[in-house]
Amino acid sequence: MVMIEPIKLSDIRSGDRIDLAASDEERDAIVDQLALVSLARFEAHAVLEREGERVAATGRVKAEAAQECVATGQPVRETIDEPFTLVFLPVPPVEAEEEVELGADEMDVIFHDGARIDLGAALIDTLSLSLDPYPRSAEADAAMKEAGILSEEEAGPFGALAALKDKMQRDS
Repeated sequence: MVMIEPIKLSDIRSGDRIDLAASDEERDAIVDQLALVSLARFEAHAVLEREGERVAATGRVKAEAAQECVATGQPVRETIDEPFTLVFLPVPPVEAEEEVELGADEMDVIFHDGARIDLGAALIDTLSLSLDPYPRSAEADAAMKEAGILSEEEAGPFGALAALKDKMQRDS
C-alpha cells in the first residue's frame, strides 16, 4: 500500500505543498496495517522545506477512524486533526555496534536513504501515534466492573483505604 510514492530528494523544492487523500483501497490497507475497525477518511497536507539532504515536512493529518473498545470490542469512533512536523535526515554512518541516540527534540526524525523520503509511510505513522491507545466505549466501565476489574480510583491508594475502611466498619 502506497498513499504516495517516495519522493526523490532532487524533486523537492522548498515551499512545495503536498495535499493527500487516501483512496478506498489505501484506507483499507491502513485499516489492516493499524488494526482499525474502519477508516472513513484519511487526508493530509504538508509543506516541504529542503536544506541539502535535510527535509522538513510541516502540516496536518485529518482522519475519521474507528477502533475496538479495549473492554467491549465495540467500535469507538475518533476524529483526528493533528498538526505535525517531521524531519527527514540521511541515515547516519554508524560503526558496527554503535547506537544512535536521539534527544527529545529529535523524536520526529525519520531517516532516509539519501535519495528519497517516504512521506506516505511517515504520515501513516503520525496517524497511528495520534490514535487513542486505549479506546473505550460508553459501556466500557460497566463491562469492566462486571468482569471484576477495578477502576483506577478503586485500585489507587485512596481506593484501597476506602475499601479497608468499609471492611473495618463491616467487621465491627
